[in-house]
Amino acid sequence: MNHFDYRDGTLHAEAVPLAEIAARVGTPFYCYSTATLEHHFRVFAAALATAGLDATVCFALKANPNIAVVRTLAALGAGADVVSEGELRQALAAGVPPARIVFSGVGKTRHELEFAVAKGILQINVESEPELLALSEIAAARGVRMPIALRVNPDVDAGTHAKITTGTKENKFGIEWTRAHEVYRRARDLPGVEVVGVACHIGSQLTDLEPFRAAFLRVRDLVAILKADGFAIRRLDLGGGLGVPYDDGTEPPPHPDDYARVIATTLGDLGCRIVVEPGRLLVGNAGVLVSRVVYLKEGATRTFVIIDAAMNDLVRPAMYEAYHHILPVREADPQAPCALKDVVGPVCETGDTFARQRPLPPLASGDLLAMCTAGAYGAAMSSSYNSRPLVPEVLVKGDRFAIVRARPTYEEMRAFESLPDWL
Repeated sequence: MNHFDYRDGTLHAEAVPLAEIAARVGTPFYCYSTATLEHHFRVFAAALATAGLDATVCFALKANPNIAVVRTLAALGAGADVVSEGELRQALAAGVPPARIVFSGVGKTRHELEFAVAKGILQINVESEPELLALSEIAAARGVRMPIALRVNPDVDAGTHAKITTGTKENKFGIEWTRAHEVYRRARDLPGVEVVGVACHIGSQLTDLEPFRAAFLRVRDLVAILKADGFAIRRLDLGGGLGVPYDDGTEPPPHPDDYARVIATTLGDLGCRIVVEPGRLLVGNAGVLVSRVVYLKEGATRTFVIIDAAMNDLVRPAMYEAYHHILPVREADPQAPCALKDVVGPVCETGDTFARQRPLPPLASGDLLAMCTAGAYGAAMSSSYNSRPLVPEVLVKGDRFAIVRARPTYEEMRAFESLPDWL
């Protein structure tokens, strides 16, 4: 669920009219609902507890690293799953204790590994043998043994978009399933690492539980082999990936209760602490991107709604052919006929298109539109393409709102550049 609804004919975030925020901060902007963030975390955590799982929920910062969003979740007990030094610093700044932080990712540099070891985080998910050797050397030089899990690639097709599936042998992630035991044996003999777990993540936006079940059963088999070989496996990091509804007419994703039952029935009797890393599930429906209609343009065969948001602000439609439900901020007359329109941005790319032939009510220049389910991989993946400033982010709580990332000025953007002395 989310907390964006119409009141007195205008779309609100909780008790704040989106039009009021637009008047204050300009458009486009991202708006997040505290109530939705809190609700989603509590529902997810309760599902794991009800299933009898000893679990730590580590929010995947790659979905939305805004410090206010992360702190909101950390205040409820969330840990953090990070994939860069920047995200690790962001999690620490947001108040996530190091003992609840997991560092994942295939390309951790030596500097990043040194920083993570120095901070004493919960564990590092190692994704290759070269990384394993580098980490052991770094940790041993500091006189510590770093807790690790090896991320195993179970060769399970998640059945999701090709660009966000991570669990097949053709993907760059993790250690090949058939070599996992061999690499674990090698890790046991290294002075700077302590093997504590197994990690697995097969992709994002999964709407079917069967790929999870197949991957978890492979994890179970590996744990049995490792325990028989004397490994004290005490943590299972199962990644994230459970999808959210984008209102595109597809089958709704499973409820967290059903997901938790799959974990419990496949892995619940192994006596291991479970680590899960939801990202999109917690923040996707907690955010909208609000934009203003600049022009309506009648083309030869279709009508274009040109808005002031662009693909640099929300790249998902251009990159993943992703669907986002679009709502007018001023509630449409239910008797007004809808017509098919293309919603496009101002960037000089045909790919700068948010919707094609979407049935929409009558619109006019100046109207506000809200692109729904934009809290995940929206602002996080934005850029300054076409020298466009990053859009502000706003957090709402009840009848209050605050700007939690400001829109930079053009002068601030240029401050990062300089001319060489020959110019």
